[in-house]
Amino acid sequence: MQDDESVVALLRELVRRPSVTPADHGCQALIAARLDALGFRIESMPAGGVENLWARIGERAPLMVFAGHTDVVPTGDEALWSSPPFAAEEAAGQIVGRGAADMKGGVAAMVTACERFVERNAHRQGSLAILLTSDEEGPAISGTAHVVRTLMARGEQIDFCVVAEPSSTECFGDIIRNGRRGSLGATLVVSGIQGHVAYPHLADNPIHHAARFVSVLNSMVWDEGDENFPPTTLQVSNIQAGTGATNVIPATCRVDFNLRYGTASPAATLKSRIASLLDLQRTEHGLDATIEWLDSAEPFATEAGTLTTSLQAAIHARTGVSARLDTGGGTSDGRFIALTGAQVVEFGPLNTTIHQIDERVDAADIVSLSCIFEDLIERMLGDHGKLE
Repeated sequence: MQDDESVVALLRELVRRPSVTPADHGCQALIAARLDALGFRIESMPAGGVENLWARIGERAPLMVFAGHTDVVPTGDEALWSSPPFAAEEAAGQIVGRGAADMKGGVAAMVTACERFVERNAHRQGSLAILLTSDEEGPAISGTAHVVRTLMARGEQIDFCVVAEPSSTECFGDIIRNGRRGSLGATLVVSGIQGHVAYPHLADNPIHHAARFVSVLNSMVWDEGDENFPPTTLQVSNIQAGTGATNVIPATCRVDFNLRYGTASPAATLKSRIASLLDLQRTEHGLDATIEWLDSAEPFATEAGTLTTSLQAAIHARTGVSARLDTGGGTSDGRFIALTGAQVVEFGPLNTTIHQIDERVDAADIVSLSCIFEDLIERMLGDHGKLE
């Protein structure tokens, strides 16, 4: 069923290409050539300096898509790595390198699974496609979002999608992401009156105002969550103020914070509640502040059904692990694909070293992942008519 060396060889070849976002460094061209040889229709969809690939075989529904990204985050100080971050060296059965887990391991697994399925199946139903971008680790504006808009404009409907993000947490196969929380960012700018710290009555300290408001935000219970999502959380990520001198009360203080939320508290509701809290602070404490919002992701969830149960069965058949559905973690490109109405899940290797120095992935897990993906395609498309 599986040539263990082929998937690991592809993984290492991909890791050796230093595709720091938004660069692709030929990763997609390499994959496109392999898929083209099997009869996939290859479309390059570049946009805004970002490389995107759409490769499809078949014209009939249902359309099953594997999605991923070829870009990686920067390496950090390369001197801290045990081996060069783009050397893809093997140590104790693990492939070490930037992007090995996030997510070139997943990309290698889905490509080789699709290759084997197409090579060995003369008859099957539906269609199969691969979507790749080099903009997932960056602004995520000209990548998967662009491809999805293009597909929707021409009526190309995705029915099922697996994003090969590293979802496993404690052991390989334990977690399937069947959704993601929304992300709502905010920048609060509090204005005061600059002055000497020895004469506070002649000034108005914006840091004190900001600290009071942050305390109010931290005391809030936004919701209790629901059947798909945990309770909404708020975290302050940056506070900036001061002139550099220790004896000067600054004129402004900037506070950046972010809310991760589910369907229990839509973004509009959260904005309204925080606006009301600001108004109260203005009335009671003379707060002078403005706020700007950044809606970077809406929550989405795929209910348990055909895709989730088939993937759980494929995971259990290979590993004996009973994968559970979960909507935790950060954001992913799955949010763009979910807008099409498709069932969307994320599944991939362990995420314990992603974005870290000496990022790594077990070679055996990538072999198993490729087998699971092949089994999943078989369960979803099967031998029920020729793919045309």
